[in-house]
Amino acid sequence: MDSPKIIAITGLNGSGKTLLTDRLRKQWASDSVRYVAFNDVYGTATDKAYYLQQRWNQHDIDAETPTAGQLLERACRLTGSDAAGQRQTMEGLCRLFGLDSLLDKYIISLSSGELRKFQLAKTLLSHPTTLILDNPFIGLDAPSRTLLRDLIQRLACEQGVTVYLVLARADEVPDYVDEIICTDHQPAGLPQPLEPGKAERLLSLPARDGDYGAETVIELNDVSISYGRRTILDHVSWTVKNGERWALLGENGSGKSTLLSLICADNPQSYACDISLFGRKRGSGESIWDIKRHIGYVSPEMHRSYQRAIPAVNVAASGLKDTVGLYVRPTEQEKEQCRWWLDLFGVGHLSDRIFTTLSSGEQRLVLLARAFVKDPELLILDEPLHGLDLHNRRMVRDIIDTFCRREGKTLIMVTHYEDELPQCIDRRKRLTKTQE
Repeated sequence: MDSPKIIAITGLNGSGKTLLTDRLRKQWASDSVRYVAFNDVYGTATDKAYYLQQRWNQHDIDAETPTAGQLLERACRLTGSDAAGQRQTMEGLCRLFGLDSLLDKYIISLSSGELRKFQLAKTLLSHPTTLILDNPFIGLDAPSRTLLRDLIQRLACEQGVTVYLVLARADEVPDYVDEIICTDHQPAGLPQPLEPGKAERLLSLPARDGDYGAETVIELNDVSISYGRRTILDHVSWTVKNGERWALLGENGSGKSTLLSLICADNPQSYACDISLFGRKRGSGESIWDIKRHIGYVSPEMHRSYQRAIPAVNVAASGLKDTVGLYVRPTEQEKEQCRWWLDLFGVGHLSDRIFTTLSSGEQRLVLLARAFVKDPELLILDEPLHGLDLHNRRMVRDIIDTFCRREGKTLIMVTHYEDELPQCIDRRKRLTKTQE
């Protein structure tokens, strides 16, 4: 490794960016080389106790579980002659990333964006000489992305850290990088629209039997959610009508994912709130499974939950059963249905591949197929384009637009990027982070 510099590694999904960084890590095996994968994880890959709804089930957290602040202090090694300097560094990073109000929170309760800031701060406390950041900007709101871009430049210029940025979005390569390594020959010109044949296939799908067809799909009345002293949602009301297409917006930690967890009945507090779904009041006799049968859902938390060695087609098939992990073996007919959707999302050739061997972008496309596989009335897409390259982002936006041209389809989409919103979006709701 020569003098400090900033190098971007770009390429299409599945083109070998992760393989290249793995080779670099093995080549430079050292305590001074740090790799941070911002891949929606709340624990380690071996954390078998993690489950999708855990973030909202605070009572399941063990009393001895460390808080974010305790984990940062451990990373600091606050002992010896330099303890005061290390604490000063930690406090400075916390101020820089806006983590001060999160130090007494458990990792599992942080939002996806808050978690990324924590991961980076914790890594920087080890004073690396080389830092490999895998998709560092995904999940961050615009101000946080600007902050991180500036920090990366300062790390190289002021701290002498060599930084490798692995980026699925070529348009996120900062203008100050010293070198760009492309792992493939990216197609020339603008991304192409969805193939006419695929659009026709999607539009010709028959209406589903048993759909509610209710005039009001979602109604939230004066909903508030708190964990201890921390208020996440403060008197939120929202009505979503059949056929509307909403963008749900807000900065990191404003409660977007928590709001969606209430709608999907993943949050145990949902039954204490005044919520109606498809014209039925929550708690009036419907089961969680009655609700989920009509909803297609993808989120960062769901991506974290699928770190198991099962075929991609089984991941898609779990959407038919509304399970995370497949506990019921799919029939051949169900597998064919899943392969149809996997092919639509451009990953049909990967249907028999083990999910954990796919690139993060390919995994996200499989999870999107899972969300669509039962042709749901309500689509809830929480940051669905995470880690996708320019061409796959265009494809997925076109699929969403085409899907929503059909009667009785309602959409809620969360993103921190304006250019990720499909054209069909006709309404917006913005949440504001509560003051603590």
